[in-house]
Amino acid sequence: MQAYCSKCSALRDMTALQVTRTADGQIISRGKCGVCGSAVIALGAPSSAETKSPQQAELFSSAPVEHKTAASTRDDAAIASQAELDAKPTAPRAKKSAAPKRVTRSRRARANDNNVELDETDSVLSPQSSALATGAALVIVESPAKAKTISKFLGRNYRVRASVGHIRDLPVKGMGVDIEHDFKPKYEISAKKREVVAELKEYAQNAPEIYLATDPDREGEAISWHLASVLKSQIGNKPTYRVEFHEITRDAIQNAFSHPRQIDMARVNAQQARRVLDRIVGYTISPLLAKKMKKWTLSAGRVQSVAVRLVVEREREIQNFAPVEYWSIEAALKKQEGERESGRAGERESGRASLHHSITLSLYHSFTPSQSIFRARLVKIGDKDFECHSGEEALKLKEILEQCAYRVLDVRRKDVTRNPNAPYITSTLQQDASRRLGFNPKRTMKVAQELYEGIDLGAEGTVGLITYMRTDSTNVADAAQKEARQYVAEKFGAQYLPPKPRVYAKKVAGAQEAHEAIRPTKTFREPNAVRQYLDNDQFKLYDLIWKRFVASQMASAVFDTTAVDVEARAPVSSNQSPVSSLQSRVFLFRANGSILKFAGYLAVYGRSVGDEDEEDDSDKRLPPLEKNEPLDLLGIYPEQHFTEPPPRYTEATLIKALEQHGIGRPSTYAPIMANIQERDYIEQIEGRRLKPTELGFVVNDLLVAHFAEIVDLGFTAQMEEKLDAVEEGKQDWVQLMREFYVPFQVTLDRAAEQMPITRVQDEPSDQVCDLCGAPMVIKRGKYGKFLSCSRFPACKGMKKMTTGVRCPKCKEGEIRQRKSKKGRIFYGCSRYPDCDFVSWDKPIAEPCPTCGGLLVQGSKNVIRCVNGDYTREAANVKRDA
Repeated sequence: MQAYCSKCSALRDMTALQVTRTADGQIISRGKCGVCGSAVIALGAPSSAETKSPQQAELFSSAPVEHKTAASTRDDAAIASQAELDAKPTAPRAKKSAAPKRVTRSRRARANDNNVELDETDSVLSPQSSALATGAALVIVESPAKAKTISKFLGRNYRVRASVGHIRDLPVKGMGVDIEHDFKPKYEISAKKREVVAELKEYAQNAPEIYLATDPDREGEAISWHLASVLKSQIGNKPTYRVEFHEITRDAIQNAFSHPRQIDMARVNAQQARRVLDRIVGYTISPLLAKKMKKWTLSAGRVQSVAVRLVVEREREIQNFAPVEYWSIEAALKKQEGERESGRAGERESGRASLHHSITLSLYHSFTPSQSIFRARLVKIGDKDFECHSGEEALKLKEILEQCAYRVLDVRRKDVTRNPNAPYITSTLQQDASRRLGFNPKRTMKVAQELYEGIDLGAEGTVGLITYMRTDSTNVADAAQKEARQYVAEKFGAQYLPPKPRVYAKKVAGAQEAHEAIRPTKTFREPNAVRQYLDNDQFKLYDLIWKRFVASQMASAVFDTTAVDVEARAPVSSNQSPVSSLQSRVFLFRANGSILKFAGYLAVYGRSVGDEDEEDDSDKRLPPLEKNEPLDLLGIYPEQHFTEPPPRYTEATLIKALEQHGIGRPSTYAPIMANIQERDYIEQIEGRRLKPTELGFVVNDLLVAHFAEIVDLGFTAQMEEKLDAVEEGKQDWVQLMREFYVPFQVTLDRAAEQMPITRVQDEPSDQVCDLCGAPMVIKRGKYGKFLSCSRFPACKGMKKMTTGVRCPKCKEGEIRQRKSKKGRIFYGCSRYPDCDFVSWDKPIAEPCPTCGGLLVQGSKNVIRCVNGDYTREAANVKRDA
């Protein structure tokens, strides 16, 4: 019999065997290591051939007395498993000098006279510790980090192991779908997962019961089903359960294990249908594209191609946009001296000051003379809305308006409430993380996964900080709502609580209402309290999620808003009319102002530049004005404008567009964004805007021409609804595939005949080849753009792309565009690593007029010197819409 020796760090033959039972009836064997003599221990009894005492052999040849307890059930399973192992021929003993081969990261077992315990820092999977798992229930999760956290909550009666994601999938090569036999998938275990599967089988063989605790979504359900299928022979008739939890905390884990269920085959079939559907589309259209374009790295996808289409169509809108000139006119006005005091004195004499006006006066009590100046915009001429499309007309109006008399026509004051947003779902978290933190979706989901799986908080132990991050539901558990309200009441006071807990309406069609929104697992765990345990990215994202959730349960913010109408009337004695088309001599100007009166949820959430709900007149003060009050004119300011095209998508706004069209699901957004850029269909330019490449244009046009239905937004959204129906048990997935495949095959055959041979034209450059002198063209490779000789393959000359700007540090190399590990574009010297100059801002091919240093263009369209000697607005550089 063998046991694991902690001193030798290997399995060793046992000597001086003694077989006993533990207090709960388990069979254990004690002995000494045959190499170093250290005390060792193993669960189970040795075979009859290994026992030195006939009495011991006789004692354990018969089954122990049965007790109807869980412990006895596990003991029986352990003895049966050991008997099976004993029946197998034993392998020849290894020489003492040769340690057995160690796999993955070794796991050490610590044994003493009373118990056997596994070191928490060891590997999640290791055959050396499998013998120690006998009698303990097996729990399988997806990631090692999650396994480590959960194992601390479950205790010694459970062994938590990780599958490390999917254990099997459709083959990389070949379709992997038997279309003729009800679209049956042909799953296989990848070479990378064979060792993991072998170890899981060993644990499952010795475990009396199995718990599958993968993620609570379709994909997680499918992984559980794959695990159950692969471990079928080891599971046999053992109880096998599916447990689901949306947060990794002690209460959530214990509650999940007290309410296990069976695998939901409707969810599994929905995931299978999506996988098979995407495989059929990708593995039939992609080879056709590659063949017609003579480029073998192309791919098409049911959802990714629709995302590319949105970006391409937006770019064409921008290209075809014709700007229209228009002018605005503003008047700088000033409250006349003495008006404010005289008005207040009159009110004191009359005693008729209203309560509302008293509040207003207190709000504006601190106004200084300079704050009595405000601007109002011309909105009407007579009874017609103001429009002006030429500078000449604007100047003529300016002459008239400078002669007018101005007075307050009307003042409207009211309180406006602004409600907090719902807690985050996957798409809104990705959008806000992009806008507020500069995270791309892939980075956001990576950090969120870390926060969900658990962070070591010192004395508190390892705990998940947020709930599950792939969700499209805004639901919040009652207990979490109560805790949030308690926190707000204690921290800010009862006035910051709404009358009743806030419940948010479903924002996404087909949202899984059984799920929860993304929220902190404990409201009282403030971001600053755990900052020392988090890295920079983790803290920023947790702070964002925490603030959004707490704010979602707080009272609304209140703004005191004022709208002032100002009348400008030309003198009656004036007989000249600079504008011949002007019939009215009365002009209406309007000014709006707003002051935060009660912070409400903004006390936690704050306001950020770029937020859609922040683009208003918040915190723009107007002086206290009264009806018919005369005003002094300080100046008329005409300003030229041009209508702008719709803005290019960012990753955040593209995700929002996909969500609005009902395309994709929470788990798909980040992979889509990464895939369309990795395939070189879309590139990021300044300001993180998405722009199609020439390849993206060509591929999109071919797909739209020959597979119009596949890349149609309505069809793709409808297919998502049908997949949801499969999950709800309302649609048979095989029948869904038949309805899709028959017309698709007809379209595919027609496209194979009609799609023309197409080539993407290389982008010309002003560089010449050093080898042959021919012009060079810009091509794209695995690591981005590069220069290649136009005579390739006759000439194989090529160069790295540079900006043409000399490096300011070494004065030898040129600055070229590069990408960081996280995909962010930066600029560095071509002589790296000999020169380590880097810049996040794009270099400009002109010297600083002050010091001759390097000029760079920042994200806010400002050109500055890296030495800090010069700054200017990049007026001649076209802004990205």
